[in-house]
Amino acid sequence: MSVKVSRRAHFNAAHRLYRKDWSFEKNDSIFGKCNNPNFHGHNYELIVSVTGEIDEETGFVIDVKILKDIIKSEIEEAFDHKNLNLEVAEFKDLNPTAENIAVVIYNKIKPKISPSLQLEITLYETPRNFVTYSG
Repeated sequence: MSVKVSRRAHFNAAHRLYRKDWSFEKNDSIFGKCNNPNFHGHNYELIVSVTGEIDEETGFVIDVKILKDIIKSEIEEAFDHKNLNLEVAEFKDLNPTAENIAVVIYNKIKPKISPSLQLEITLYETPRNFVTYSG
């Protein structure tokens, strides 16, 4: 019997969507307002879901307190109130699109949970725009 357990989290961060190897004009035509050289921010909503078998001893797929602590240390402390382009090493050479942010979050959390568990990341950049990544 496989069950999905989810935890919601939140962080605020600034970013700029652009490629260093493109001209300002090309970046502007592709990324529009998101190419603002002075950056812009989002109130990101994050849902981290873990799917697996229920442990017979504990009754848990994963202890939600452990999941909460992983999200706090790996994501909230690393991303909250940061400029992703300038302050988060993973985005030094990676455009911080919602898609790339979700993959980075997945890659930071996956090694911290049991390999037997499936991980899914849903990241809301706005209430209407979100991405989902599950490896």
